[in-house]
Amino acid sequence: MKIYNLGGKGTLLDQFISEIRDYQIQQDRMRFRKNLERVGEIMAYEISKTLPFSDEDITTPLGIATAPTLKEQPIIATVLRAGVPFHQGFLNYFDHADSAFVAGYRKYDKSGEFEIKIDYISSPPLEKKILLINDPMLATGGSIELAFKGLLNYGMPKHVHIASIIASKDGLDYIERMLPESIISVWVGAIDDELTVKSYIVPGLGDAGDLAYGKKTDL
Repeated sequence: MKIYNLGGKGTLLDQFISEIRDYQIQQDRMRFRKNLERVGEIMAYEISKTLPFSDEDITTPLGIATAPTLKEQPIIATVLRAGVPFHQGFLNYFDHADSAFVAGYRKYDKSGEFEIKIDYISSPPLEKKILLINDPMLATGGSIELAFKGLLNYGMPKHVHIASIIASKDGLDYIERMLPESIISVWVGAIDDELTVKSYIVPGLGDAGDLAYGKKTDL
């Protein structure tokens, strides 16, 4: 499994991630969502460098230009609900891509312990396709693992790109153990060292879904 850490290089990506983390800026919900989208766009561009291109002749008003063009659009999957604005960033660049959606959530018991549940998946065929799974936060790695395994019901992709804005070291170690590393590439904007006892990333940014769309009620 190859991990691409795109952050910490003094780019606009770092600026957007710093705003995503900033408690004061987070209060502007629209700006928070927009920054998730911007990071998705930057990651889409970086991932595109690893995708297959072929030279094609393009007819212009004055002649023929030969240019590399994308041979195959990836299938872009997101984990609801926090992934929606992040997902839009990828769609802005892979504008002909098909989409898949995974509904995942933490199911808490009375003691405060939780297990991750997947209760809905919608996807096009994935057999021998390039799959891109995006989720803003990679904390324990459990959501990505279950999303990946659920999506396999739609076919075995030839390569899977996992994109998260902030990942924990524990989460990255977990998916490296649990997923078939030969077909997996992981793209992150930052790697944080710690998880809280409730499995939130520290320093992280908080609950991305709540910050994007408002607090939810756990039933």
